[in-house]
Amino acid sequence: MTMMHATQSDVPERAWLVATTLGDQPKAEVEDSLRELRALADTARAEVCGETHCRLRAIQPSTYIGRGKALQIAADIQAAGARLAIFDDDLTPAQGRALEDVFGVRVVDRTQLILDIFAQRALTQEGRLQIELAQLHYLIPRLRGLWTHLERQKGGIGLKGPGEKQLELDRRRIEQRIGRIREQLQFVRQRRAELRRGRRRHGWALLTLVGYTNAGKSTLLNRLTNAGVLADDQLFATLDPTTRQLQLPNHQPCLLTDTVGFIRKLPHHLVEAFKATLEEVNEADLLLHVIDASQPRVDEQIDAVESVLRELGAQDKPVLAVFNKTDLERGHHQAIRLADRFRHSVAISAANGDGTGHLCQTIADLLRDRVAHLRLKIPATEGRWLAALHANGKVHSQKISGKHLLIEATVSTAFAATLDPKWICQ
Repeated sequence: MTMMHATQSDVPERAWLVATTLGDQPKAEVEDSLRELRALADTARAEVCGETHCRLRAIQPSTYIGRGKALQIAADIQAAGARLAIFDDDLTPAQGRALEDVFGVRVVDRTQLILDIFAQRALTQEGRLQIELAQLHYLIPRLRGLWTHLERQKGGIGLKGPGEKQLELDRRRIEQRIGRIREQLQFVRQRRAELRRGRRRHGWALLTLVGYTNAGKSTLLNRLTNAGVLADDQLFATLDPTTRQLQLPNHQPCLLTDTVGFIRKLPHHLVEAFKATLEEVNEADLLLHVIDASQPRVDEQIDAVESVLRELGAQDKPVLAVFNKTDLERGHHQAIRLADRFRHSVAISAANGDGTGHLCQTIADLLRDRVAHLRLKIPATEGRWLAALHANGKVHSQKISGKHLLIEATVSTAFAATLDPKWICQ
């Protein structure tokens, strides 16, 4: 159920953007908000033909921006030949319908636009289920507007016409579909939990990349692990999570997971729908917060990510700030300024690899309590443990001495606890 029609044709849909501010919001914030809205529209394959910024004293319950301002925008939309109006704010169903009546074109709010982008980008069955769940939650309060053409046929008190009956049927079908999707996603959660338990048994550390959309998370994943995932210069270029193994300088194996990018005013429906995927954030031993240090509004982007982490209940997780794009002058200077904001931070360029060696060493240092360097004397009859050491760590040397295997290895502390203490040499 995509919200826009651009995906159904090679011809981009002409769109007019509307951004609003309340009170005396700084001009720079307004420009940044419009810049991000343009990027979202471009990602959704819309052709932006104009934009309006409305400074409001108060939000109008009926049309959000007031009827007079709406009539002015309507004239601009018609003159530009736009077929769509995109608002940078969330509209109530009544506001959306009222604005469509005034504009004479479809009106899409920010949540609807982001849902459409996610629907285009979801490649896996899991991703499609999560997007459908968010879209259905968004649709339920808007059902009445879809059936206004039947409202005249409604009966009086106690008598429901076909419009009301259809609303009940649609709502019931949607709620049933939501229930089925939740059951399927619960199965996904259980499967992920089983995978995590298997990783825990091996003692592998779990690292999760989080950050604002287009901050460079996928580029960094490719740089560190040769994952080969899409790393495009667009918002939400990658949607489905990817996990790859990463070997740290201290020979500790860990798993690195890329997650969906965050954004200001990220729709709650999306956070709720993607909990099956975003559980990786809560299970992580360390969060790598990838920050585009070259962004003019980098502080606001950091705040947006931290807000989503709080919503996920992950605000107390250990965090390593990864200042990306520091090969650019602005990125370099802002990384220096922002370093005091975080307990641990590293400056890198994921594009050319600068600083990634230092990043891996810093990760290893932060996780050093999770590894043990051992000298072992294992009976030759227990040779199966040699394969287990290779699978769960790094074997530096091995030789046979009589009836024993003499081994030096680095393994996780969790795996070390499974070894017979008599085999460990002091």
